Amino acid sequence: MFVLMARYTVPAEQVDTLLEEHKAWIGANKDRILLTAREEPLIGGLILARGESIDAMWEMVRQDPFHVAGYSEYEIREYNPVRAAEGVEGLLGT
Repeated sequence: MFVLMARYTVPAEQVDTLLEEHKAWIGANKDRILLTAREEPLIGGLILARGESIDAMWEMVRQDPFHVAGYSEYEIREYNPVRAAEGVEGLLGT
């Protein structure tokens, strides 16, 4: 499991000009992206994803319109889930 943390490099209003394209990118990766969240205050965002490797995650991120435009920088961390709340047990062992 991977946590992708985006930090915006431009004002949120500028980031939002690509929001629909970013949402389309999320939809195109719905098999890997489990959760998305906007940070409060709006200076970045978070993606919880599954994938085969950190390299595969970077390959996916390089397609994000926010990243392509230089509007965000990403940090990616890999985790091995060991416990999940009821209803999300399927995240274990992915």
